[in-house]
Amino acid sequence: MPLPTPQFAHDGDRPTRHGTSASQPPRGVPVAPPRSADGTPPASRGSRTRTTAAHAPRHVADLPPAHTALICVALPGLVISTDQGQLTGRGLEGFYRAGRRVLSRCQVRVAGREPLAVQARMIAADCARFVGTVHAAADVGPDPDVVVERLRFADGTERIILHSAATRPLRLPLEVSLATDLTELAAVAAGDSGPEISATVHGSGLRWSHARGDCAVTATPPPADVLASAGLLRWEMELPPGGTRSVEVRLRPDDTVPVRAVGHGTTSPFAQARATGDDPRVQSLLNTSIEDLRALLLRDPARTSDLLLAAGAPWRCGPAPADCLAAARMTLPLGTRLAAGTLRILAGTQLGGPGLRAGMIPGPRRDAGTHVPPGCTGTEATLLFPVLLAEAWRWGLPEREAEELLPAAENCLRWLRTTVGDGVYLSDPQPDGPLRCETQAHAYRAAMVGADLLHAWGRPGGPELREWAEDLRGAFGADFWIEDRSGGRPAAARTRDGRVVPHLGAGAAHLLDTGLLGSGALAPGLLDKVRTEQLARLLGGPDMDSGWGLRGLGATEGAYNPFGHRGGTVRAQETAVAVAGLAAVGHEKEAGALLGGILAAAEAFGYRLPEMFGGEPRVEAGRPLPHPAACRPAATAAAAGVLLLTTLAGIRPDVPGGTVTLCPVRSAPLGEIVLTGLRLAGAPFSVRVGRLGLATVEEVADGLQMGV
Repeated sequence: MPLPTPQFAHDGDRPTRHGTSASQPPRGVPVAPPRSADGTPPASRGSRTRTTAAHAPRHVADLPPAHTALICVALPGLVISTDQGQLTGRGLEGFYRAGRRVLSRCQVRVAGREPLAVQARMIAADCARFVGTVHAAADVGPDPDVVVERLRFADGTERIILHSAATRPLRLPLEVSLATDLTELAAVAAGDSGPEISATVHGSGLRWSHARGDCAVTATPPPADVLASAGLLRWEMELPPGGTRSVEVRLRPDDTVPVRAVGHGTTSPFAQARATGDDPRVQSLLNTSIEDLRALLLRDPARTSDLLLAAGAPWRCGPAPADCLAAARMTLPLGTRLAAGTLRILAGTQLGGPGLRAGMIPGPRRDAGTHVPPGCTGTEATLLFPVLLAEAWRWGLPEREAEELLPAAENCLRWLRTTVGDGVYLSDPQPDGPLRCETQAHAYRAAMVGADLLHAWGRPGGPELREWAEDLRGAFGADFWIEDRSGGRPAAARTRDGRVVPHLGAGAAHLLDTGLLGSGALAPGLLDKVRTEQLARLLGGPDMDSGWGLRGLGATEGAYNPFGHRGGTVRAQETAVAVAGLAAVGHEKEAGALLGGILAAAEAFGYRLPEMFGGEPRVEAGRPLPHPAACRPAATAAAAGVLLLTTLAGIRPDVPGGTVTLCPVRSAPLGEIVLTGLRLAGAPFSVRVGRLGLATVEEVADGLQMGV
């Protein structure tokens, strides 16, 4: 089902709130809003957006912090809790369905007392476990005699289990107090949640009806008493010595049947891959990454077999085209079904008509830090589209599906050539934006991989793309490389009037990501060998490598901020891109250091990597600092976990050519690692990388030969 999510426009992935209108279309999949000249939705163009009268604009610092919350996700369901276990309705707490808070309060009392919280933890992407204790009898001394366990699921289910530690039978009242305000997440985040709605008794539970919606709660076993005026369900629980009793409360937003989560209601597009080896953390990282990816799946309502990923929870529960494509690309070792669905859905949003923007995949603008203006994620998405199609085909996307998507990819490549015209560089945003380093890297990769794709399918346009890409490569070294006494660096950007923006940031890592061609080869990069070595030294140096991963901006650069969204935080996606790129060009020392840092950060975050976290330097016995506004889980961060681990094997497939080549990281920074249950050519694929850095294929589809 589609997921109508709150309208959080993004000033650099920083959510800025504005109200939603009842007439707004669902946001489970991309829609086609009015667009500006560069294809960006107007409401996403700055740090201030249009608001309804009901919700005045506030500074983004007013967003409730989410870094300490336990967030269970199984879209379209979402539940946000504190470590106390009780849902009080304060802040973001509550059960959400399709962007609306359908239950704001769920408080438990046993024997008239609230349990004392002793532990809260995530046990799956969609489930949290809370444990508390109660002194049910006055004469038991300091030791509690009842343990209260609560299992809370994103689909709207809560299971309350009482465990008796008493030596005599107990008869205890259990009370569950419930309430809802049926407020949209955007309004909750803005502090504008409405009053609690009056309940009515309904079957074995309660029901709430309002102009904003309806929902009901049922309970098993049925409660002995139901008080609608107080929103109270009450049971008399009899516990024998050492005994256990439980009740289950289930939320039904439309008072009919529970809505099945997308990731649970369909065959997963992700292979059930496993990672084992000398480092026990690899298994936890891969398992959690796949769980989070499943939790963020959305379905195309027009073609229910097609899936794509929401950007992240709690702020970005709708799709963001550039993030969707990047995440689908990083997860190709788990199968091509997500890539196919993402490409088909986004092809439906591609701009048409005779204008200069025809062929763009639209997307909002994104803050790029203090040194350059916001960029257009539509540019990035348009350049990613043909790359994802070409690489998915190399991983085994069926030819029929690839052929159906070729016209959309050709439109993207045509847009690139039309927009560049007689020039060499691609500006972003159009028409007068700066010439960004990473935009040239994306454009060059799209041209090289796109030309290879067109040639393989006998389509015209490939030679022109290659010719332009070679011109770009020749000019880039002269125009974007800044010589200095330390060996030089790539410029972050050049302004339209020719000024150089010299700051070193994580965007430079994209220069190492050149894309997969036929026969398992990688396209040559924009930098020559000497400058690639210098870039590797810079990315592996203390300015960029925080010890937890790659900073978005070097620590000695002006305006560096360890909590700046694009000004110093560590982003899992950019770190994974850097690790993969460094490994591909043979700079394994720097790749291994970044890999070790982000893996340590993942462990500190319970293997659920946030989209970003603080860029403070790592110290002995320290922990990475969470960012209070980061999405967690996030699609690109979860997908980065897959890319980080599969990079160690260096898998370079060419299914149409009947080969797969392995280029493992020879230094084996994590010791032996075995990846089983990956997906290649629609069949299981398993590979082992030994402690000496030698890779061995242990399972592969019939007909595939090892490349050289």
